[in-house]
Amino acid sequence: MENLTFVYCSCKVIWTLLVTILGYSSSLPVGDDSICAAEELAKYSIIFTGKWSQTAFPKQYPLYRPPAQWSSLLGVTHSSDYSMWKKNEYASNGVRDFAEKGEAWVLMKEIEEAGEKIQSVHGIFSAPAIPSGTGQTSTELEVHSRHPLVSFVVRIVPSPDWFVGIDSLNLCGGDHWMEEVSVDLFPYDAGTDSGFTFSSPNFATIPQDTVTEITCSSPSHPANSFYYPKLKILPPIAQVTMVKLKKNQLGLPLSHFNLQAKSNEIIDSVSETPLDCEVSQWSSWGLCRGSCGKTGTKIRTRFVLLHPANDGTPCPDLDEETGCEPDNCI
Repeated sequence: MENLTFVYCSCKVIWTLLVTILGYSSSLPVGDDSICAAEELAKYSIIFTGKWSQTAFPKQYPLYRPPAQWSSLLGVTHSSDYSMWKKNEYASNGVRDFAEKGEAWVLMKEIEEAGEKIQSVHGIFSAPAIPSGTGQTSTELEVHSRHPLVSFVVRIVPSPDWFVGIDSLNLCGGDHWMEEVSVDLFPYDAGTDSGFTFSSPNFATIPQDTVTEITCSSPSHPANSFYYPKLKILPPIAQVTMVKLKKNQLGLPLSHFNLQAKSNEIIDSVSETPLDCEVSQWSSWGLCRGSCGKTGTKIRTRFVLLHPANDGTPCPDLDEETGCEPDNCI
């Protein structure tokens, strides 16, 4: 009888533990981020640094209507159940609108709906636009042990549907929050517009393509604004730095974190990207000019399509002359 009582009590304890564990597990997001054992909440300052300079990206660099600049930054802290955007997958309608026009309303609705339905979103954060290709913008964000991932997008202005951003960066290091994280950013194509250049007119991609990284050789077309066939890799067009805030730093301006000098140093050290001269095809030969009975000359010309920069290959001769028999001799 004592043995039966012991078995019954043991089963009851095990059943209670299982119910407790399963009940707790059902409230957690599914994915690797659920094992974060750091303290429940952490706050970070996030500093976005634009490095889109004419020196680093001389080809078709936008100088006016509008000049090179960055949209506002829109981001979210979340679990692995949510994805704002992902390379090689289709962009949502919200990401499409943001990448093409800088409109955030649809994307905000998508984030809010994901948070309400599956509780995968902890918070939304944003930072002001940057009115030039180089410069900084910043804000603060909060992560949770069940929502340790950070994603954001910033539109490249002007562009067809190009942006930079981060997809699901985990700030939890197991049993602690990362103190500081810096990531170089490179351009992405949202796959919703087929323009090749910064100032291309709107030309919808039908059917829609997936999100792809833009490189110095892809898309492989000389007209592409990021096409630099002599490079192995594009220089970073931007950088983001996230610094964990101590409790006594919450709400302080960024000047207290000594990050400005560091970011300026990054901008100043950007390598110069060589840009080779590009010229048109030769024109047809002109009329042969000269005295009758003697050898004359005729000329053909071409013109510069793209001037060289940063020690790129100089332009070749734009005129060519050859001998000929004069026309209309009597």
